[in-house]
Amino acid sequence: MHIGPWHLPNPVFVAPMAGVTDRPFRQLCKRLGAGYAVSEMAASNPKLWNSVKTSRRLNHEGEVDPIAVQIAGADPDMMAEAAVFNIEKGACIIDINMGCPAKKVCSVASGSALLRNEPLVAQIIERVVKACTPYNVPVTLKTRTGWDRENKNALRVARLAENLGISALTLHGRTRCDLYTGQAEYDTIAQVKANISIPVIANGDITDPYKAKYVLDYTKADAIMIGRAAQGNPWIFREINHFLDTGRLLPKPGYGHMKAVLLEHLHHHYTFYGEYTGVRSARKHIAWYISKLPEADSFCDRMNRIDNSHDQYTAVEQWFDQLIIRQGQQPATSPAH
Repeated sequence: MHIGPWHLPNPVFVAPMAGVTDRPFRQLCKRLGAGYAVSEMAASNPKLWNSVKTSRRLNHEGEVDPIAVQIAGADPDMMAEAAVFNIEKGACIIDINMGCPAKKVCSVASGSALLRNEPLVAQIIERVVKACTPYNVPVTLKTRTGWDRENKNALRVARLAENLGISALTLHGRTRCDLYTGQAEYDTIAQVKANISIPVIANGDITDPYKAKYVLDYTKADAIMIGRAAQGNPWIFREINHFLDTGRLLPKPGYGHMKAVLLEHLHHHYTFYGEYTGVRSARKHIAWYISKLPEADSFCDRMNRIDNSHDQYTAVEQWFDQLIIRQGQQPATSPAH
């Protein structure tokens, strides 16, 4: 599919997730088969642009184009200003967040809270698209099916977005009030896809190749977006792509390959965040990677007490080596950290 002038290599995308889809994770997902990745949500408030957190979120050094940046806010002029700011920082695509259900986002009337105010939705989209047009930068929208199950307005918002120049729409199959509970529904996504002409990306509870094919077939969406199922499992993108192309499942990665990928991820994570923040923010990634492996709980308890990158990296390396030895294999030598 295309987003504006950008041709994307496959229809399996990684979703923007705060605190997860940083630059090292986006790059890893792309290397393992994600056809497209959107940055973590960046604030539209100029007062926050020079903060350490926002500066990291706007760091795209070495990323493969198209670089896509998600912006969030409720002030149309501020959102337009943020779009231009990010374009000047290298963004090739601007994504408007109208889907985040988090309380701290919705409490300031942004994210999915905007679904209760369609005139404001229109003003934000119109201003951002107008600001991006001189740069030939397409604008996309990520949203939900509505505020709650009695007030699903995804189709109205989608038609409005298309008419105002949005280039593609990502739709999560839950309302704002659903948060991440229950099951995502795909009827609304199918309805939206049948009634607009811009690309539609289906999102929500896509956890494996079978579910990916089902959602694509059922909704007729142009692509799918993977969120939580990619945490600790960046292989999901190549697994889904292979299944969509061949109808066959790839074998799950062995311990040796998992070890190599995780250690590479840790190396780039430490480089990106620095020692103090890198060690602490890496803990959740390590826990996700190993959550289904033997003795994961005891290892995570130990991991949470390690406070430097050398010992953390070495502990992960040695733990995987023990798993490999138990399988009767010879552990491979990992790159030095």
